[in-house]
Formats: sequence, structure tokens, C-alpha cells
Amino acid sequence: MEMVSGNEGRLPATLERLFDEPVERTTLSNGLTVVLKEDRSNRLSSVQLWVKTGSIHEGAFLGSGLSHFLEHMLFKGTKKHPGSEISRQVQAAGGAINAYTTFDRTVYYIDGLSEQTPLAVELLADAAFNSLLPEKEVEKEREVILREIDMGLDDPDRQMSRALFEAAYREHPYRLPVIGHRELFEKVSREELLCYYRSRYVPGNMTLVVVGHIEGSSLIKEIEKHFASVPRASGSQPYIPPEPAQLAMREDHRYGNVQICRGGLAFKIPGLEHADAPGLDLLASVLGVGHSSILWQRLRNEKNLVHHVDAVCWNPGNGGLFWISYVCDQDKRAQAQEAILEEIQLIVRDGVDEKRLRKAFRLALAGEVNMRKTMSGQASRLGLAEVVVGDLGYLRRYFSQLLGVNAEKVRDLAGKYLTPEGMTAVSLNSPSSIPAIQSVEETASALPDFEMKVLPNGVRIIFQQDTRLPRINLRMAALGGPFYESNKLRGITGLLATLLVRDTEKRSASQVAESIESVGGSFNEFAGNNSFGFCLEAMSEDTAILLDLFAQALHEPHFNEKTFLRERDAQIAAIKEDLDDIVSFGKNRLRKRFFGEHPFSIDAYGAEETLKVIEISHVKDLRDRLIVGSNVVVSVAGDFQPDQFLPPLIEILEKLLSRRFAASREIFSGPDSPGSFEENLPRQQAVVFQAYPDCGVAGEDYFAGELLTEIFNDMSGRLFARVREERSMAYFVGAQRLAGIDMGMFYLCAGTRPDCCPDMFSEFEAEVSRAASGGVTEDELSRCQTRLKAAKRMGLQTIGARALHGTLNTLYGLPINDWKNYDDRIDGLNIEDLKVFANKWLKVDKRVCLTVKP
Repeated sequence: MEMVSGNEGRLPATLERLFDEPVERTTLSNGLTVVLKEDRSNRLSSVQLWVKTGSIHEGAFLGSGLSHFLEHMLFKGTKKHPGSEISRQVQAAGGAINAYTTFDRTVYYIDGLSEQTPLAVELLADAAFNSLLPEKEVEKEREVILREIDMGLDDPDRQMSRALFEAAYREHPYRLPVIGHRELFEKVSREELLCYYRSRYVPGNMTLVVVGHIEGSSLIKEIEKHFASVPRASGSQPYIPPEPAQLAMREDHRYGNVQICRGGLAFKIPGLEHADAPGLDLLASVLGVGHSSILWQRLRNEKNLVHHVDAVCWNPGNGGLFWISYVCDQDKRAQAQEAILEEIQLIVRDGVDEKRLRKAFRLALAGEVNMRKTMSGQASRLGLAEVVVGDLGYLRRYFSQLLGVNAEKVRDLAGKYLTPEGMTAVSLNSPSSIPAIQSVEETASALPDFEMKVLPNGVRIIFQQDTRLPRINLRMAALGGPFYESNKLRGITGLLATLLVRDTEKRSASQVAESIESVGGSFNEFAGNNSFGFCLEAMSEDTAILLDLFAQALHEPHFNEKTFLRERDAQIAAIKEDLDDIVSFGKNRLRKRFFGEHPFSIDAYGAEETLKVIEISHVKDLRDRLIVGSNVVVSVAGDFQPDQFLPPLIEILEKLLSRRFAASREIFSGPDSPGSFEENLPRQQAVVFQAYPDCGVAGEDYFAGELLTEIFNDMSGRLFARVREERSMAYFVGAQRLAGIDMGMFYLCAGTRPDCCPDMFSEFEAEVSRAASGGVTEDELSRCQTRLKAAKRMGLQTIGARALHGTLNTLYGLPINDWKNYDDRIDGLNIEDLKVFANKWLKVDKRVCLTVKP
């Protein structure tokens, strides 16, 4: 066993400390690699099995989706754990089990309580080497994946991604979708799947990564027990054809049933191991990461050509793409593409200033720190280094190389790789835009409570120290949303939240973005059904800029006319983008059917027709009405000293008006017109919803509703087993809640074939009746209780998540630290409580059923 360390380059102390954390790497006798890292900050662990096989390794079956198909099948039973026993055991132990497939790897992971780590190791080993791939399950899962393929065909963003890869690659298997082409996937037999499984799932082609509250020496014995018993085998290595050099620009502009244009430009670049890769990442960051990036400022803020634009390097393996994506109005695509190319040429000619490079490095540093907030994130970084790059010291070397990149290097890289002849341009447009002529060390339980200070003007400050990572989160929240908006001005809360983080009297929107992103921080707004606000997060050493931006947003926002119009248009564009997705479209129509004239019929971001009439004066009036002392809660969480940070924060908050604020609570007894309804949208699949009234987050039945939601979402439960495992009717199925403070909506939903809609409603009704009659089993109850508790613990790993939870609880009049009592609340529920909830809230006479189909 080797200890991975090293001292390449001079890095910031923050990164040195992270990279110096010990990681153990060993190779078992059969060739399987094991990577272990102990982290005792939380009684959690992440166990990840990385298999070096993906869609590019499918040989004669390229384009058939074998790797993805096998990922779906691996948990369908072994001799030791038949059927869905593996998933059931994980969920019963409070864990989360899942997997994903990419072009070059398939990763299986179990996140959960650290005491269950040996079980996770055992289950992953059994699934990896002993899956039976039962014929019956193969056919059932085939139907599920066909639904997933249909979802991809209905998803405009996936259509864009597919178009880009098909245009950019002519020979390399990257040109083929990971999930496979339907006509090829339908022909895959169990024997072909089994052959692929036996040839690729061999020890020497696998890496097991475990991060968490573990004892490395004892865990390695457990790993050897379950993994080393499998003999070494020689797996097949299919030929992967190289991609020939691109000699001329390629274009593929497609047209479909969408309301807004999505576009993308891509350029070939080398892989992660190449010496140019770090510099290209900095170039992407300078061009298109954050609101202070060149493309965001020029194309969105100054020229009003796009609603969104970003840039990223995607370059696993030996090569990849420098990818610039954008969203714009239908008539601005050509202008947007031309403007992007102009900005690239300006960099080739003039370079970039060192200030932007320093900001890009800080963003990269902050991103690396953020990835390590959770056990799963840490394990993913180790897996990337070991499996994709082949060097656990990669991240240290990468950041050392980043420090050596200067402005001249970035300019040279732009000229070398972002060339017109090497560009691929794709877009997805509305049919109306077709041209007439087309061209071809503390545990979570030991974290301190949130403390609270109440200022004379009514402002409530809550704060919690967590010194494990050098980050600080500062958040402001206030009651707002649909209850506080005029029917004619719906969406104004979302617009107000956005404008608060843009221009101030001291800085323009671009300067605000530049200020926070130059230190690797973030500054974002949020708006929901009951509240709104903004949140800043940065490294602990940058508290001065954090407090300055906070004060400006709170006291001196400047509602610039140009920014206002741009953000209003962007909010309208986001609504149109949402309505292109069949599930989002269905949820939008469900709210309107269910809530009727009630404020909750439209969410905090409004509707196109109401947003268009909003003026700056309306936004100012809403701000003056909502941002007053007694309606404001501010939270601070992370690595800070209260005696140093709180005094200047209090000085800022004392300036808020102390005017009395009256909270608005509107009663909702149920829909005025219950019944069944149908909406049409030209897509491949259908989505069905069945909705009932619900209590709000302050209701006495809230936790019973949470548990029943989890039971309906249980992958080992009756509903999932019936509609996906037994009948193969749906790709996804489950329940969700739309929660107000005192009321809400509880609904079941599923993505299915159009001909299966009536059967899906029958399954929904059977499941609700089962709960109302007390038919939930003790096994289901226990399993879902454990999973809810584990999910809560995992969900509160980060300072931002805990700050949000505490802030909203304070705002809604709930106990600030109720997370400490969550386990007791969930464990105190029984089958009778679920029966009472179902009979009280899930009533047929208050039910709305909605079908969205072609």
C-alpha cells in the first residue's frame, strides 16, 4: 500500500492543506485498484466502484447503449441477493444507491452512514461480479430505457448536446449517444449483454474508491474479502478509432417544437493530461464562467443578444471540446454567434488582463474546495484522478500548472485551438425561424447550534461556526412570493431578487460580478413560493468584500433601466425554456388547474403576460414593502469569528427600517374544480399527475407527509415495483410536494407511454388507497424512515444547506435547530399516522388529475 503525497509547485496554503490529506492506494492481487481516504468530519461514507468501460468501448455494438443498459441491470439480482434485494438493503440501511454511465466509464456508488460501509462494499462487489441479468428483467428494463430515450428526444438541451457531438465527430465513438440509438438498442439480446459484462467487468478494469469515517486498515480487509476472491482476468480492449483532423467549419442548425433558441460552438482540444489543458480551462473561465466573464458582460449585459452564455472544457481521455453554449431569442442567433467569434478574436489579438486570470484561478480554487464539501464529492475527485487521468497526484500538478499560465499563454492557446476552420456550430430553433433558403474533525451531531440575535429593528441574525473548510456563507431572506404580489404583477418577487444582486449605487452589475468572482466567490439570488433573498459565499479571508457587497445589495440597489429590461426578458426566456420540457410544462399546467385563482397558481417567477407589464417603480415599491427589519432574517455559517464578523454585520443591519410587517397567510381548502383534465404537447412521451391538497411546512401533519412521499418514491416499494419493474410502463414515478407555510399540494407523477396513462392513474389510486387503509408494511416504514434520516444528514453537510435550512425555519416561525430532532420526529411516526394523513388530505373529491400527451 502506498501513501500518495508530493510537493510539485508552490500552491496557496489552502490547496496545500487539501492535497496533503493522506490518501491510501493499493492494488489487490487480482489487479483491482483501491483508493481510501479517511475523513472523520461526519459519520458518513461514499463507496464508489469505477469501471473503465463506457459507450466508446462497445466494439461491434457501438451505438447500442450496452454500457448504459448494463448499468441499469447490475442491481437486478445475484444468487446471494436476488431481485431488488441490493437496493432494498441499501435503502433499509439509510443509504442512497445509484450509478451513471459516460463515454469512458461506468460508476456505481452507495452514499450513507459510515457504520454501513462494509455492507456497501459487500453489495457492490456482489453486483459487480455476480449479477445474473435475468431475461425477464432484461426485457422490463429495456422498456424503461426506451422511455428514457424518449425523454431525451423530448428534452431540448439533450437534443442540443446530441447534435453537437454528432456534428463534431465523424469517426470517434463520441459521435454516438451514450444511451444508444433506439433501433440498435432494441435489438440487443441478453446473451450479447452478458458477453459484454463478462469481458469488461473484470478486476483489472475496476477501481474502488472509499471516502468517509472509516478505518483504512480494517476496511481493506473487508475489501479483500469481497473483491480479491475474484480471479484476475484479461478483459477485451476494443479498438477506438481516432478522430481525423477537422479542416473546415461544420454547422448543424435544427428545428423543433421549442420557444427559445439554444446554440453552441465547439472546438477540438487535447485531453486532461496534455500540458495545454490547464491553460484552456483558464481561457474558458475568462470567456464564459460567471456574470463577470467576457461573454456574459459583452453579449448579455452590453449587447442584449443572449439570455445566458457560458463556456466549459470537456476533455476526458485523449481529447475533447471547448464548448460555448448560449440561449437567445430566435431572431438573434446569427448575431450571437458572430459576437462570440468577435470576442475570441479580440483575445487572440489583445490577450486578456492578469486580473481576469487571477479571478479565474480563484474560481478554480473555490471550485476545488466546494467539491470537497461532501464525502461523495471527495470520492469523485479521487476517482477522476485515478481512473480518468491515471495519477492521484493529478490535481496538485494541475493547480501547479495553472499558476504558471500567464496572459500571453492564454492568448496563444486561443489562437491555436479556437480557429474558424476547427469550429462546429449547432443550434435548436423554432420552426418559425426556418429561413426561406437554408445553407447547408467534528461529526455532524457535534456541530454547534445556530444562535440568534434580534436587533431593535426586528432583524433576526442566526449564526453557526464550522471551521472545517475556509468558507463563509452569508444569506438574507424575507417573506415574499405569490402571497405578496398583485395578480397583475406575478413574478415580480423573482425579478426583485435578481435585481438585488445586480447594480448598486457603488458598482455596476458587471463590477459586482467581477468583485465576487475575482475572489472565487458566488453571489446568487433565490425566490420561491414563500420567500426570497440572496446569498454570498467566499473564502474566509475575503469577508471584507462579502460584507461590502451584502451592504450594497441590501441598502443601495440601483434599479438600472437597461439591467431591468434585460433581466425581465431573461426571466421570460427562462419561462419559455421551462415550457419546452414536458415535465416542467405539466407542472405549470397542474398548478393552474389545481389552484385556480389562488396565488399559488403561478410560481415566484411569474408568467410572460404578467412580467411584461412590470415596471421599475413596481419593483421599488415591493422592495420598500418587503425589506423591513421585522421581515428580514440573516444567517452566517462557516469559518468565521463571531466577535469579529458580527459587529460590522450588525452595523449594516441596524440601518433597516423597523416598520411593522404583517405576514400574509391565505387559506386554501382545495381546488374549485376537481376532476380529470388533458393538455397536449407534441412529444414522444406522456406525463401524468394526480394532485391533492396538502398541509404546509408548519402543519402538524408535515412529517407524516414527508414519510408518505418517501414511501411513494421508494425504489423497493410497491408503486415502483408495479409500474417499472413488473409492467415497464414508466421511466420515472413517484410523489412530490409543493409546500406553502400553511397549505400546499401533494402530487404523484410519472413519465410513461401515451397508451399507458389510464393504467398509471389506476396504479396511483391503488397506492393512495393502500396508504389510507393502513396497508403500508412495517418493512417499508422502517426502510423509508432510515432513508429519510440519512438523506437529511447528507443534505446538511454544507454550510450553505444548513444556513438555508435555519434561515427559512426562522422566517416561517419554526425551530431554528429542529434538524437535531429530525430523527426523533421521523422515528416517532407509525403506519397509523400515514393512514390518518392519507384519509385527511388525499381525498378523491379534492383530487385533480392531469394528463400531458401528444
